[in-house]
Amino acid sequence: MTSIESGIKASILGIIVNTALAIIKIIIGIIGHSYALIADGIESTTDVISSVIVWSGLRIAAEPPDEKHPYGHGKAESIAGLLVSMILFGAAFFIAAYSIKEILIPHKTPEWFTLIVLVFVIITKEILFRFVISIGDSIDSTALQGDAWHHRADALTSAAALIGISIALIGGEGYESADSWAALFACSIISFNGIRLFKTALNEVMDATVPQTIKDNTISLAKSIEGVLAVEKCRIRKSGVSLLVDIHVQVEGDMSVMDGHTIAHLVKDELMNENLNISDVVVHVEPYLPGESEIK
Repeated sequence: MTSIESGIKASILGIIVNTALAIIKIIIGIIGHSYALIADGIESTTDVISSVIVWSGLRIAAEPPDEKHPYGHGKAESIAGLLVSMILFGAAFFIAAYSIKEILIPHKTPEWFTLIVLVFVIITKEILFRFVISIGDSIDSTALQGDAWHHRADALTSAAALIGISIALIGGEGYESADSWAALFACSIISFNGIRLFKTALNEVMDATVPQTIKDNTISLAKSIEGVLAVEKCRIRKSGVSLLVDIHVQVEGDMSVMDGHTIAHLVKDELMNENLNISDVVVHVEPYLPGESEIK
């Protein structure tokens, strides 16, 4: 199974689980007079939408390069990450607005059975988070990582609702709005995750540099090829779940074009064969001139 395929399957699982949980939470929230649970159900609905976006982004990113997209479709995955972050912001705003309304307007104390539902939801969402984040990290997918944190945000929202409803039930009269305060608090957590995901996805769309360790490994491998005397430049950008490398290697100045061409292919093959998740390498061959700037 390819990395893209495993990511797609994880997003499909998220769609199925979130759809079921959203229906359960909204229905029980209405019956049990808990706006925190209803808000939680709405947040799960946004989880469904975000998982669909991630699924679509990964499917597009998996398409091979074509005439209009010679570098492939990897950016679709980063764009999906941006859209998911926007959904997180929207969900936080929506829940916050209605939580404030519920705080200002007196309402019934939530029913005790809503707690059972919330415990089930928290356990389910935490398991789903750990599963999806492990796949997202393994394939380095920003969109899938964002989807995973959306699951964690849902679990935290449910935990906040659990605490709020418990306070309302224990406190009795005068504490009816505790679950709404809990939902309001959860919005800050959702917003934080949205900001973090937005920054990561935006950097990828803007071709920000990759972590230094990846760059160092790439340069080290290129220098290990016989005939490569130095590396002058190395640019790496993330495209979807893979990397695109542009590297300038220095060789003997009097080397034939054919020999330089052979070394360039050896460098490319070495980088592509290593477990660095590199999908393409462009190698520029430069004459080695001692004293010129190079990457040490």
